[in-house]
Amino acid sequence: MKTDETFRVQPRVWIGVVIFIGYVAVVYAVQALSGIPYTDLDSSGANLFFGAGLSLVISAILLAITTTLLGWWRPALFDRHRAAHKWPIIAPAIMVVGLVLNLVATDWGSYDGAFFAASIVLLLVGFTEELTTRGLLLTGLRSRLSEVWVWLITSALFGAMHFINIFTGQAVGPTIQQVLLAFGAGTIFYVLRRVTGSLIWAMILHGFWDFSTFAVTHGTPGFLAGFGGIFEILAIIFALVSVPVVVRGADERLGAPRAALA
Repeated sequence: MKTDETFRVQPRVWIGVVIFIGYVAVVYAVQALSGIPYTDLDSSGANLFFGAGLSLVISAILLAITTTLLGWWRPALFDRHRAAHKWPIIAPAIMVVGLVLNLVATDWGSYDGAFFAASIVLLLVGFTEELTTRGLLLTGLRSRLSEVWVWLITSALFGAMHFINIFTGQAVGPTIQQVLLAFGAGTIFYVLRRVTGSLIWAMILHGFWDFSTFAVTHGTPGFLAGFGGIFEILAIIFALVSVPVVVRGADERLGAPRAALA
């Protein structure tokens, strides 16, 4: 299928997969070299920045360079057509409610300046993980696969990337739970991309969601703390129900360009 789009490098499945593997490798390497266990990230601002934030800063720079060299910014950030139905936006809207509840329940008094600054850096996770999975990997997959496979593979690999937390100190049980929830959250972010036609909103929601889930576990959370997770599960269920609607009739396959960029 031919399109009007042009790229410096033509999208290929293997390129998207290599970028995904490279991102996971960089994040794991930087976090492992820090020597800070995953379970100790909330001990101080320094632990949080060097144990997690630094890997996001480095990977964000590398991803931006990679996307520019490939010429994939447009297909990574924007769909050609939005989903035909808008009501699936309810799924990410439910997640926003959970996000707000997390922030309301957070013990903000337990934060000092350094810890808060390091926490802000965590917002980069929305840019890095979304650009990697539902941006560049998605672009590569769309060169050959139907949209239902694009959703499934991007969401599954997004969940699977969280297995690296086992190697940085998190127990197996909580990690498996995190992987499953990440698959569901990835589906929510995919639905948000299809409904709005842009990855940018998913980047924003993802960044603030992760910030809120980390924030609420610091210090002594308020009585609303558990409700954020409940709303996340409700949002996941709604998103899974919505997937057939947002993939039906999707015309996002990326074919050979008419002309290559110089």
